[in-house]
Amino acid sequence: MPVSIELADVRRAAERLAGVAHRTPVLTSRTLDERTGAHVHVKAECFQRGGAFKFRGAFNKISSLDEDALRQGVLAYSSGNHAQAVAIAAALLGSQATIVMPEDAPAAKLDATRGYGAEVVPYDRWTENREEIGARLAEERGLELVRPYDDPLVMAGQGTVALELLEDVPALDILLVPVSGGGLIAGCATVAKALRPGIRVVGVEPEAGDDTRRSLAAGERRAVEVPPTIADGLQATQPGVLTFEVNRERVDEVVTVSDDEIVEAMAFLFDRLKLVSEPSGAVGVAALLSGKLDARDRSVGVVLSGGNVGAARFAELVSTAAAGRAG
Repeated sequence: MPVSIELADVRRAAERLAGVAHRTPVLTSRTLDERTGAHVHVKAECFQRGGAFKFRGAFNKISSLDEDALRQGVLAYSSGNHAQAVAIAAALLGSQATIVMPEDAPAAKLDATRGYGAEVVPYDRWTENREEIGARLAEERGLELVRPYDDPLVMAGQGTVALELLEDVPALDILLVPVSGGGLIAGCATVAKALRPGIRVVGVEPEAGDDTRRSLAAGERRAVEVPPTIADGLQATQPGVLTFEVNRERVDEVVTVSDDEIVEAMAFLFDRLKLVSEPSGAVGVAALLSGKLDARDRSVGVVLSGGNVGAARFAELVSTAAAGRAG
């Protein structure tokens, strides 16, 4: 299967997103550099519309639809961030969104998705298949399906994260990106390898959900059970068909982090950079702080992919980690 996106696709996405998506800041921390021995640049997608990078891909996809499709409406399936992104993008473009979401999705993400005007259709992630539900509903209602990652327009939109980062910090040696279905890292790796061929692109997954790491090692897509991890945005059980073809060519390595390491990174980001990160968003910093990736004397770009975590949940996770350290 040929690779489905190139740098030109990401540049076109950037044109569509200009003036609509936020250009998110790149932040540094002397303490983070000291702890890791690296020069770390954090791309803070927690400041993106909807609180995560997902708005980029959703808007790029939905804005490419014709008037009839927009009038009919769009449908997506998501644990939360893609749901919010599709809801916002649809509203901006005069369309209506229907979102298939797991019943146990974080309350903050469910409430926000409804707040942006979307209809939420719940399902049980442990016994039901969201792809099957989404495909059936889209056909029954005549809706355009906006996949969370396995779509060239979605991947290209997500790639604008790396396009901005490399414009701000051109001399990166390593790019660290969270991995679920693979759309974010596919878009980012496409940009990184085109603009800086010697860069090392590293994905980060939860230890319990390392389907992309296993798939790249095997040379074919491998599936895992729904991973029991606090990183609810990284619970894909298998890489996408299209994303895997991109990532097997352009991603150099995938490392994994534990839930405890993720929480430590969340606490560090809050204390030192004053950033609120959801668990899925903090995995790149977790990989650096835990030593899962040796980045000493290197310039490292880290995508903090989102900040959609409720205050109560954030406090619960971080206080538990603090209690563990004290004990």
